[in-house]
Amino acid sequence: MIYNIYKPKDFSSFGVVKQVKRITREKVGHSGTLDPFADGVLVLGIGKSTKKLSDIIQYDKTYEGVIKLGEKTDTKDLTGTIVEEKEVPEIDSIDFSDISKSFLGVQMQETPMYSARKVNGVRLYKLARKNISVKRNPKQIEIKHLECTAMDKSTLHIKVECSSGTYIRVLAEDIAKKINTIGHLIKLTRTTVGSFSLDDSLTVERFEEVWKS
Repeated sequence: MIYNIYKPKDFSSFGVVKQVKRITREKVGHSGTLDPFADGVLVLGIGKSTKKLSDIIQYDKTYEGVIKLGEKTDTKDLTGTIVEEKEVPEIDSIDFSDISKSFLGVQMQETPMYSARKVNGVRLYKLARKNISVKRNPKQIEIKHLECTAMDKSTLHIKVECSSGTYIRVLAEDIAKKINTIGHLIKLTRTTVGSFSLDDSLTVERFEEVWKS
């Protein structure tokens, strides 16, 4: 069975899997990690359905996020330490339609050090916490749709449709660079995974009710 579960903020994807395992007492897997600070759709496979996750993980995904301009962090998001500050240009004079269009299409993206990807069998974030940086071969991704709008003088709202494997934290930094400043992601919601939508997702509490009924 495949379930569309809502992962809340400040909770790990593994934590959600662990809760669902406790409820079902069956094997449980997910179709792609969401950072602890993010919320949204987490597709879970239960029992024999975990075999379907290798296909689901390849589905396109959509996100909504908020970028804070003028500050760069070591993790590229709000969980990290600010490592650089820079002046933010006049937002009103920027054509965000052109900025958005410039990111569309197939491109190469480098995996951030603070990520769950393994290099030589070790999770990158474990190396990053020891201040060890290793070479990461860029991966091909595709940005299929991007909307970028100003919320105020130092904050942007983005909507992204992208291929599997895209790091929105990296995209956020790149958008900030494009407007001659720096920035980091302070909010992220995964709104869809393929046809699985946030509107149809179940909280773990609601899932438990459904499972037990």
